[in-house]
Amino acid sequence: MKASLALEDGTIFKGNSVGAAGEVIGEIVFNTGMTGYQEILTDPSYCGQIVTMTYPLIGNYGINTDDFESTKPHLKGFIVRELCESPSNWRSAETLDQYLKRYDIIAIEGIDTRALTKILRNKGTMNGIISTDVNFKVENKMKEIRGFSNINPVDKVTCQNVQHYKGDGLKVAVVDLGTKASIISSLTNRGCDVVVLPAKTSAEEILSLNTDGIVLSNGPGDPKDCTQEIQNIKGIINAEKPILGVCLGHQLVALANDLDTKRLKYGHRGCNHPVKDLEKDLTYITSQNHGHTIVESSLDKDLATITHVSMNDGTIEGIRYKNKPIFTVQFHPEASPGPRDTAYLFDEFLESLKIHKEGKRVAT
Repeated sequence: MKASLALEDGTIFKGNSVGAAGEVIGEIVFNTGMTGYQEILTDPSYCGQIVTMTYPLIGNYGINTDDFESTKPHLKGFIVRELCESPSNWRSAETLDQYLKRYDIIAIEGIDTRALTKILRNKGTMNGIISTDVNFKVENKMKEIRGFSNINPVDKVTCQNVQHYKGDGLKVAVVDLGTKASIISSLTNRGCDVVVLPAKTSAEEILSLNTDGIVLSNGPGDPKDCTQEIQNIKGIINAEKPILGVCLGHQLVALANDLDTKRLKYGHRGCNHPVKDLEKDLTYITSQNHGHTIVESSLDKDLATITHVSMNDGTIEGIRYKNKPIFTVQFHPEASPGPRDTAYLFDEFLESLKIHKEGKRVAT
């Protein structure tokens, strides 16, 4: 079956249908990872988006039962240059095409993804449509394409109920803004007792758990749309509770401290983004997935210190707040599918919890 991809600027690509038949409109973005398509499919941060893979061959190791970041895919559509129909991997349980069909995800293959990526880099991220309609005419859909907005995606991906992952170590609350399973496993693998909370859990409820620390997870969408979450974060900041913010959590902590954020032209998405740790004077390769960044000019140097910067465009990648036990990063230290260069940040966070806990004990 043939398929069409059309962008809001009128550009049209013709290719082959993959996954489900039908029509889907979303925000077209690109990911530069060579591997990790299974993690990308199930990363809640892609809610509302149609993801283009820049690496030309996708699906070559199939879909396994171990590498999911959530229970189902959250992206709206998928774009690849070439889909592998015969995967070869000892863990493969089904093909990518079978997986997409099972979850009714519309996708397209056989288009020039390099040309598409160059358009998005030059013009910026834009809305688009994938359609398997043989009579598809972009002019009939242009108003709908241009009118698409990714409304309240955090509400669509957050957990509905409290989840508890028991452990014998430090107790950590994870506010689920669209968390990847790897963030939770990064904590449980270190022995933590983890409580996962819905995104709109109030500050009072979070603090009543009396955890040793709080993680504000990754998630989708424009951080400025998360007004209730920002107010809740202001409440936990005032309680002097140790906090680690990741990706969207990083941006929401900034907004809660009256910093500003802005939309990037085409975002950072992939597992090959170099980031410099200014405190260690070392550069690491990181996994990233975001379309917004903190505005550096809004940062009061008396409030916080920039700890990490992007080596590609100089944007803020990490902040440590002064006189508060809080640090946040824009990238993903859990880094599934990899690399795991920055997993040390979880160790540093847990060490800060121990120090804070001991300090409270001494003060008491």
